[in-house]
Parts: sequence; structure tokens; C-alpha cells
Amino acid sequence: MSSEKSLAIVLRLVEFSETSVIATLFTEDFGKISALAKGARRPKGPFEAALDLLAVCRIVFLHKSSDALDLLTEAKLERRFRAATRSLSHLYAGYYVAELLQNLTDDGDPHPQLFQAANQTLIELDNACDVATTVLRFEMIALHEVGHLPSFDRCVGCGDELPAEGRIAFGQLAGGVLCRECRAGQRQVVSVSAEVIQAFRCFADPDDAWRRKELNRGLRGELRGVLNHYLANLLGRKPRMHRYLGVLAE
Repeated sequence: MSSEKSLAIVLRLVEFSETSVIATLFTEDFGKISALAKGARRPKGPFEAALDLLAVCRIVFLHKSSDALDLLTEAKLERRFRAATRSLSHLYAGYYVAELLQNLTDDGDPHPQLFQAANQTLIELDNACDVATTVLRFEMIALHEVGHLPSFDRCVGCGDELPAEGRIAFGQLAGGVLCRECRAGQRQVVSVSAEVIQAFRCFADPDDAWRRKELNRGLRGELRGVLNHYLANLLGRKPRMHRYLGVLAE
């Protein structure tokens, strides 16, 4: 067994015994891991109450080479997630970030850029950010980092560039926009406005233009309808936190 160190976000905690928990952690250097934290439930345990949902910690763990759980030996708290003091929508958005990290990533598959994006998103949710735009930005980065970002500018069938004008076909199963010829025979295709595609392009772009993008209620509703359906198809089920995040479409 080798001893490893990394910065980590706590995604999930499951009681293992009277004194221990199994922690699912999204680490900066090693991706998602599951580790046994012995004594974590003791009042004066070895982790100093650092293991809290969505807390950011510096951890030390013993990496098992087999399918056995890793062993968490140290966790020092860097920052606790306190969005509940802001509003329930900020809190639920944080839980949604954890759900996406849990379900979109594989164990032991590092995504340093995704870790940094998640960390920054949690910082913003702890403050007076706009929940809808902050979450949409994170969703775009997460989909890009795991290789599932839909195509918003080129037809996924033939590769032709499509102008963002009029109504545009978006293939939920095909994974992006479709030209008129390639749309034929495709299942689960929806017609969306050019404004929706332009907004998706803006929030998927690496620069910070998304911070200046205004989304009216109608546009937010259409964006959420398309993206929620796409994520449900990708994950095989509707994300659980969607029911609590109606604010994203308001």
C-alpha cells in the first residue's frame, strides 16, 4: 500500500460502524475514491470533524491495489460548505454538484480541471451568486471534462457547422444539434430556439463571458428542459436534486 496526499471534496458519508464511516471523496489528484475512515464518528476522533458533506479537506490515505476500500488516515479541514446560511437553493445546488461528481465520474479517474471547477462553484454558492447561472456553468464544464458535452455548433451527424438562427434540432440521444438532413430517423429530437443554442455556447466557452449573459425566465425554462432531459438520458435516470432546484428555471 502506498500513502497518498491530495485536496478533496467530500461527496458522501455512509455509516460503517459505531465509530467509522465510508467516505466518497472527489480528489484533485486521484479522482473519485472511496475510503474507510476509522474512528471518524468519535467525538474526539482522528479527523477533527473535517469529514462533512461538501467540505474541502487535505487528506492522506493508503491506496489499496485491490478492489478493497482505501484507508483514510488523515483529513485536515480547509473549508466547510455553509450555503445553508445563504438560502436553501444555494444549499441544494451544492448537493447537486456532489450528485453530478458522484454520477458522472469513474473511480480513480483524475479530472483536475473538474475538481477546480467544483471547488470554485462551491465557493460561489457560499456567497451571493446567481444559482441558475452558476449551476449551468458547472454543468457545462463537467460535461466537457467527462467527454459528454453536446455539440452546439456542428451537426453531430455530418459535422457541418450550423448557424444559430431560427429553430434548431437538438438530438437528446445523438448528443447535439442536427442539420435538416441528419435529423431524419433520429429519436428523441427536440426543436429549440437559436437563443438556447447561443446560451449553451456561451456557458460552454472557456472564457468568462457567461458571467455577463442575461437569461430571462422563458430562456431559463427552455434551457433547463433541454439540459435536464439530456442529463437524464446520460445518467439513465433523472438527477434526484432536480426536484429541489426549480429556481434554475425561474
